[in-house]
Amino acid sequence: MHAVDHLRARRRPKATLRAAAISAALVLIAAPAGSAASQQAPRAKTRVLIVTGVDYPGHRWRQTAPIVARALGADPRLDARAIEDPHFLDSAALARYRAVVLHFMNWETPAPGPTARENLRRFVAGGGGLVLLHFACGAWQDWPEFRKLAGRVWDPKLRPHDPRGPFKVRILDKKHPVTRGLRDFMTDDELYTCLAGEAPIRVLAVARSKVDGKDYPMAFVLRYGQGRVFHTLLGHDVKAFSFPEVQKLLRRGTAWAAGLDPDEPSKNR
Repeated sequence: MHAVDHLRARRRPKATLRAAAISAALVLIAAPAGSAASQQAPRAKTRVLIVTGVDYPGHRWRQTAPIVARALGADPRLDARAIEDPHFLDSAALARYRAVVLHFMNWETPAPGPTARENLRRFVAGGGGLVLLHFACGAWQDWPEFRKLAGRVWDPKLRPHDPRGPFKVRILDKKHPVTRGLRDFMTDDELYTCLAGEAPIRVLAVARSKVDGKDYPMAFVLRYGQGRVFHTLLGHDVKAFSFPEVQKLLRRGTAWAAGLDPDEPSKNR
């Protein structure tokens, strides 16, 4: 059974590095000597870092982050871990991961500063994967480059979203690896209508607003340098993340961002 480590990083650099060291040490725990598992060289898993810890008060990250980790861990190729402090991005340990999932929004706290921003920018530009969930589109309102990284960001001048409720997510692009084989599905969430940006994106899924009758992107991808970015606006709360189709979309998008074939091994489909 896959175990997910939830590391509580502090804001001080030394504490942050200690948390990273603990994370690395956990990976090195081996099977008992002489066991069948120890005699077979397991394929190294792709490490994914879920960055959480702060958000708008209506977004219960302590409840949703474990669901996100379990959803990703359902793909046996992914080793998903959560860090409960966005300032972990200050650390050079970021390079140990293949993809970063942003599951935070600095609503009333300072956003990670210049070191974290440059670390993340270089990570993605150099080929790392980036995944954004729900209100992560509203992070770093004071960082212009984030607009390019995220593809589209929350614009406080626009109507934020439809009233919370059920709506259909339509797969618009059925040829992209992330959405290949996926079907339209129902969810219960906030249908975001507040995105702005000019970066070229490839829209994978949309939903129609019951308020204005317009279609809005629910999932899209883009390239930033050598990196892949998967961005979904779904995921307001536990209920929204509990739909199997939402979890599958997230899992496939993360695998793709990390450079893997989104199609999971047949026994896990």
